[in-house]
Amino acid sequence: MTRRAIILSLFFLFFLLPVSVSANDVYEVDADVLMVREGPSSDSDIIGKLKHGDRVSVFNESYGWYQTYFGGEKGWVASQYLVGTTDSNSENVDTNEEINITKENVRIRSGPGTNYRMIGSASLGDTYPLVETSGNWVKVELFSGNSGWIASWLTSKQTGSSSAESKDTVSNQSSDQAKGDLQGKTIILDPGHGGIDPGAIGMGGVFEKDLTLQVADDIATALRNAGAHVLLTRSDDRYVSLQQRVHISNAYNTDLFLSLHFNAMNSSAINGTSVHYYGEDSRQLAYQMQNDVSDHAGLTNRGVMQDGYYVLRNNQHQALLLELGFITNPHDLLTIQTQDYQVGLAKGITQGLVEYLQ
Repeated sequence: MTRRAIILSLFFLFFLLPVSVSANDVYEVDADVLMVREGPSSDSDIIGKLKHGDRVSVFNESYGWYQTYFGGEKGWVASQYLVGTTDSNSENVDTNEEINITKENVRIRSGPGTNYRMIGSASLGDTYPLVETSGNWVKVELFSGNSGWIASWLTSKQTGSSSAESKDTVSNQSSDQAKGDLQGKTIILDPGHGGIDPGAIGMGGVFEKDLTLQVADDIATALRNAGAHVLLTRSDDRYVSLQQRVHISNAYNTDLFLSLHFNAMNSSAINGTSVHYYGEDSRQLAYQMQNDVSDHAGLTNRGVMQDGYYVLRNNQHQALLLELGFITNPHDLLTIQTQDYQVGLAKGITQGLVEYLQ
């Protein structure tokens, strides 16, 4: 074999043959819109879209394309629009290290700072595996498998000094969890879909996963103001499996698991909200919830339905799945995106729970 033939052979082996990558490789989309295609080619059919900041798990590479999952199916994305997810401002730590909570009613936040929203709370003596540190904040692995950030001065790993203005304990701002009719109740909010799973795609390319997360924030605030202890299965745009969602609910002494969704149909004429239940112990609550949601959301009442959705039939606690409108219907979608709808929805859900659980 000539020298030129050897060089050409190496070229084809190195640049053209498919390359296997680790299933744990996670990348972030660095483009406004990134098409997911059936095959590793720009000529392949489009099966979905990702937006800037979405994260994908990659398990194969071919000709400059990465294979990933989208909506439960395999798809391909152009590798040049993906970047690594390593945070250069954070410090990785020994994964065997654990931290202890040293104060009562400590806030768990979605990011390293008091400007990030609260996604849960921790109590004196609670222990969490430490993931990383960033400034005066520590990232911990929660029991749900998700992660959250806690001010380090409220833990056994103090990476910075405390300040009188930023104790970041729940008791310092009682308006977030005011005493109310849901005092002592634990409610799991489950914003449907997320990450590589966009859910339904509505008019104008609206993703269901974005809307469920958006309304969950208002609902969580309303429930906490009524005194409830609220946990979210996801607090950002990440993929959480159905099994993980149920595990979170079953791991706690949950009073209610509430899964949030938006509907879609081929016909744009179909509209309205509905509430779905599985076990008979949730039937009465489903009717109470649908009445209040319909009254406050201002959309057509499609009624209550018994269905065997995974997150309902495998739940050890009372569980409902709410379809909060059709994002393929012009009137519903326009209403869903208004502040009046989102505030009214949160009020209706809270009122329904207060009336049922008392």
